[in-house]
Amino acid sequence: MGFTVAIVGRPNVGKSTLFNRLIGERQAIVHDFSGVTRDRHYGICEWNGKIFNVIDTGGFVPRSEEVFEKAIRSQVQIAIDEASLLLFVVDITTGITDLDLEMANMLRRSPKKVLLVANKADNAERIYESSEFYALGFEELFPLSSISGSGTGELLDAVAKEISEEVNQEDESVPKIAIIGQPNVGKSSLLNAFVGEERNIVTNIAGTTRDSIHTRYKLFGKDLILVDTAGIRKKGKVHEDLEFYSVIRAIKSVDEADVCILVLDATVGIEAQDLTILAQAEKKKKGVVIAVNKWDLVENKTTMTSKEFEDRILEKTAPFRDIPILFISALDKTRIHRLLDMALEVYDNRKKRIPTSELNEVMLEAIERHHPPSIKGKLIKIKYVTQLPTPTPTFAFFTSNAKYVRSPYKNYLENRLREAFDFKGVPIIMVFREK
Repeated sequence: MGFTVAIVGRPNVGKSTLFNRLIGERQAIVHDFSGVTRDRHYGICEWNGKIFNVIDTGGFVPRSEEVFEKAIRSQVQIAIDEASLLLFVVDITTGITDLDLEMANMLRRSPKKVLLVANKADNAERIYESSEFYALGFEELFPLSSISGSGTGELLDAVAKEISEEVNQEDESVPKIAIIGQPNVGKSSLLNAFVGEERNIVTNIAGTTRDSIHTRYKLFGKDLILVDTAGIRKKGKVHEDLEFYSVIRAIKSVDEADVCILVLDATVGIEAQDLTILAQAEKKKKGVVIAVNKWDLVENKTTMTSKEFEDRILEKTAPFRDIPILFISALDKTRIHRLLDMALEVYDNRKKRIPTSELNEVMLEAIERHHPPSIKGKLIKIKYVTQLPTPTPTFAFFTSNAKYVRSPYKNYLENRLREAFDFKGVPIIMVFREK
């Protein structure tokens, strides 16, 4: 399920460059959001059919009393605790420094596997010089150049070998619903509202990621698994690191889920970190339902209050606006069972398969009504549409001059798909192939 790799090391060894190289983007984007010290980056890497999360951390400086470096040090410790595997980056051009030794001592105390990455190996001489880093006490050393990419294939092969192929076949057909969101929005209260007073619940199932709890829910004719991270032990000092820590937890929960319930605080609204968590779910093509909790605390409500609130949320989630939103109170148990019904509807939407004949009847008519504009004199003619056999709804459009189909027209086609076939709450993939 969720496999997370954290890139750690002292400042200025090339961690962010390696991060950008691994996720294959110039910028470190799923969403960037401002942390206490500097932007924190989260991305997804795919290699030889294996997909894993990558976290870029700040430069580690032990024992510094400078406020920014103390905050970074705390966040690096969180990343070490929560990651499945660690990439310890060092700089060949400077050799082993005191900071490298401090970091190595810290990592050797961790039970997590560590791969030592000797960066800036831009020529044969530097590759030879990298052998001195074996003195840090780690078995596997990977000299590479983050800038040029040489040597990264060997590193990725080693990471991929650590990712288990095991899948729990028994629960494969049971919907997995994750409760995600910022701290203090009411995730634990919502889980307790679902299962707290009813005792027909199958006992907890150990999750595949540490401290993640899977609860089998068999009530009111429903059978599903609730994926919850509210039971993770609290750190001694979270404070400024709470945002960083909660995003790592959310990433793990998203990995394990079919549908994510993103819980918002009605007294606060949707914030940047909520959008960061939502982007993770969308990037991984999971179903999404938004639950606006603590609706009972909103004063002076009118008949239009919920509509205005919903419009503000969808404005910020654009272009993914086809998301069901429900206003609930976990404390009063208001609409919580409707929330589960909605999550299961999204689960069904994600598994939906449209017959090819029906798909073509609807979409070719929409294309006839609004033809794709010609680009640079190239005529675009879409002949045929089919749904591909993938876990996420994926549609292949067979067309002439496929590379000239622009985003506005793709948005038009996606809107027609959603109007005709109800994919509410589910990201859609569209591919255009040459006919």
